[in-house]
Amino acid sequence: MESIIFFDGVCNLCNGFVQFVISNDKQAKFKFASLQSDAAQKILRPFNFPLDELNTIVLFENARPNVVSDGRGKIYLRSRAVLRIAKQLDGIWKIAVVLYIFPSFISDGVYNLVSKYRYKIFGKKDSCLIPTPELKSRFVD
Repeated sequence: MESIIFFDGVCNLCNGFVQFVISNDKQAKFKFASLQSDAAQKILRPFNFPLDELNTIVLFENARPNVVSDGRGKIYLRSRAVLRIAKQLDGIWKIAVVLYIFPSFISDGVYNLVSKYRYKIFGKKDSCLIPTPELKSRFVD
């Protein structure tokens, strides 16, 4: 299965989350792309995802790797994306699944509150994250 995490490329919190996932994903299950990228346009378009919406993490899961996107994969947004990602990480992060007990309107409410103030609290970059040569293969163009 191919899993791609789309994130706001200029958001410091989002970039920190990507670094966290990379360091806790020893099997390299996840790939990454910014929501501002051409890859996001191609892959998320069939899902009618509003590509100007930068205030959410998007997890794209496709059971058919190497198929750009035919709409057959599935996307997860906000708290459900974060929980689904955490469940697949190495170490103690798997226990985040207990947070599924909260209905998504509650967990997404918390997510939306953090998202609304993320630039104010964590700041933002002038440009999207540029991966190091060692991590380049984990980023989708």
